[in-house]
Amino acid sequence: MGKAGPGGNESCHEAFTQFNGKYSTLPLVAILFLVLPLLVGLFWGAPLVAREVEQGTHRLVWTQGISRRHWAVVKFGLVGAVTLVLAVGYGLGVGWWLAPLNQAGRQVRFDQFFFDMQGVAPIGYTLFAVALGIFVGTFWHRMLPAMAGTMVGFIGLPVVLATLARPRYLPAETLTFPVLGTAAAPNEMAGDWILTSGVRNADGELVVSGGSIECPPNPTGPGAGCGEGLGIGPGAYNWQLYQPADRFWLFQGIETGIFVALAVLLVYLAVRRIRRIA
Repeated sequence: MGKAGPGGNESCHEAFTQFNGKYSTLPLVAILFLVLPLLVGLFWGAPLVAREVEQGTHRLVWTQGISRRHWAVVKFGLVGAVTLVLAVGYGLGVGWWLAPLNQAGRQVRFDQFFFDMQGVAPIGYTLFAVALGIFVGTFWHRMLPAMAGTMVGFIGLPVVLATLARPRYLPAETLTFPVLGTAAAPNEMAGDWILTSGVRNADGELVVSGGSIECPPNPTGPGAGCGEGLGIGPGAYNWQLYQPADRFWLFQGIETGIFVALAVLLVYLAVRRIRRIA
């Protein structure tokens, strides 16, 4: 996307603007795929048990020489295998599609939407959605309540993890850089996940939160008073708390592991619940 050297950044920016203008609707299509794991949980997971009990067919199926545990293992295993193949193809396919933007530094892969739709994370989300639907169906023996419960549970947990847990999977790193003569943060184009930022004075006190200050390099020029109204004096510096971009796959693995573990637990509990259904 453009060449290095004078004018290289402008060429890259112009090329990206043209690309974004031509394909501006494609990210919207990708975002629609964020609901794919939920749809799989709603239409594959939730009805698996709830429909059998709602229609009364479980009494026939589970009394024809097939134990409830055997039925559950076969049913859950088949749905799980198909779900796994679908999730792998979806997650890696979207990651391949977004690779040019990721490599160009124009899209932070840690962004909540883009993190959830690429890599191995969709595998965990999809398996969890199916397992949650199956488990909920063992409590509510009607399809609509089971689907509603699956939707609430699936939406709630990922939001909580993404907001509260994901930023803390590993200790965040700190970056400082000068206030004077700064055109951009050193990691602005690196794809790092900026958790918080601000400006600290010489004593280390946070005087500006949620941004950075870029003052002209010549303190005697027109910008000599840059930041004075904000209480920024000599020795002030920009400060960021961030997760490095190279932790993306590690974070993906951590989050996938969490959801796969939850899916296994839910399936285990669902099998135990099935054995108690009258």
